[in-house]
Amino acid sequence: MDFWLKMILAAAVAFGISFAMTPPVKGFAEQVGAIDVPKEARRVHDHPIPRMGGLAIFLGFMLTALLFVQLNTQVTGILIGAIIIAVMGAVDDIVSLNAWIKLAGQIVAAVVAIRCGVMFSYITNPNFLSGITTISIGWLSVPLTLLWIIACTNAMNLIDGLDGLAVGVASISALTMLVVSLIVSEPTVSLLLAALTGACLGFMPFNLNPAKIFMGDVGSQLLGFVLSTVSILGLFKLHAVITFFVPLLALALPLADTAFAFFRRILRGESPFHPDRGHLHHRLLALGMSQKQVVAVMYGVSAVLGLIAVLLTGKSPILRVVCLALAFAVSITVWLYVFRKNPNLRLPHHGEEEKAE
Repeated sequence: MDFWLKMILAAAVAFGISFAMTPPVKGFAEQVGAIDVPKEARRVHDHPIPRMGGLAIFLGFMLTALLFVQLNTQVTGILIGAIIIAVMGAVDDIVSLNAWIKLAGQIVAAVVAIRCGVMFSYITNPNFLSGITTISIGWLSVPLTLLWIIACTNAMNLIDGLDGLAVGVASISALTMLVVSLIVSEPTVSLLLAALTGACLGFMPFNLNPAKIFMGDVGSQLLGFVLSTVSILGLFKLHAVITFFVPLLALALPLADTAFAFFRRILRGESPFHPDRGHLHHRLLALGMSQKQVVAVMYGVSAVLGLIAVLLTGKSPILRVVCLALAFAVSITVWLYVFRKNPNLRLPHHGEEEKAE
């Protein structure tokens, strides 16, 4: 079968499975009590909504991967790790696991992937003008890979605060990496990312504002885990062609939001896992934007950073420097507009934003 046809079919099958499975998953979530009840001030929805919708994404991605992707040790490690994350996330959506238990589950899933060879040992030298193109990280390979997977898994989980936000950002990130994998001719990675993109898009109609179902931890953690491990498999390893900035830019929005959240909480003397309403989407809401406007803005930022990531695959050092300068400019612009303009947060009360619509 022609590769392009195979990739299109993979995306279409993943979309179809995810789309078809979301309604029954919604009914299952209601039966087992996986309902998100807005009891906290940081919540922006005003009525109970089923979660665990990520099971539909999981089924779409997993079944498509088994059908279209040739299994090797590394791909098997990713899929087994994804199963661990999905099971833990589903349980968490029902009974709300302790943060440290979730972290332990994420570490187990990451270790499985690492033991199957999903890790990076070299990165591109960020000094594009140097004659040395790669840098060996030696014994840091395992801990840095573990840190990358855990960071991405939690980043996607923490950004999941508005209808359609996390699944849309994940779709843009997956599409960015898909384009890059096609440029550098990585067919296995391309098929995995096509399956993930299709599964996300199949779930999106049910998750856009006003959401009929949330993806829950089973979805957000799954997306972060798969994106992080696939990026290692297809992007970090191609150190001679691509820089480590590519996956960083593709996932820049959730990673930056998570980093700010952790430092913010630690500086306040709180647990880094303590939820708050200081995330980027909360700050944009406090500026008077509606949910749909906030999501559109964050989609736009992710898309711009994704485009810059794709352009980084060019071999010209000047182009790479320009791309990194643009990424820095976008980051500074967002920070000045959101964080400097909005030092005192006021999150809209439940239902306030919807009435403004």
